[in-house]
Amino acid sequence: MPVKIRLTRMGKKKQPSYRVVVVDSRKPSDGAYSEQIGRYDPRQEPSLVEINNDRALDWLQKGVQPTERAKKLLEISGAWTRFAIDRGDIHTVGSTAAPQPAPAPEPEPEPTPEPAAEAAPAEVPDDEPTSAADVSDETSEEADK
Repeated sequence: MPVKIRLTRMGKKKQPSYRVVVVDSRKPSDGAYSEQIGRYDPRQEPSLVEINNDRALDWLQKGVQPTERAKKLLEISGAWTRFAIDRGDIHTVGSTAAPQPAPAPEPEPEPTPEPAAEAAPAEVPDDEPTSAADVSDETSEEADK
């Protein structure tokens, strides 16, 4: 059964809007369809293109062929690019065809509290020298003994 993705015209005279449908190609253009996968309204500014990419991709993987206009709409919506990547026609660097879920972030270890730095200098015991001059004085006193 030759199945195609094509457009079905809707709307009044001189006010067209279209449905993107999956239909047996032997049926009339306004006949019954298998599934509606989107819609297209060229009269809006910018044109409205709404396509269910998951359903379109599913049909494309089953071998359904789009018409020229339907293929352009699938390219605009991104379904055709995803199909080409899955099929291997387009090679991507550093990514896969289907996005992988991000790994759950590991909980950060709680930081250990550091002692608060005091504004005043630390106390020095009386028996230790505090400067180079004090050191030289002590060495000279020890030498005198």
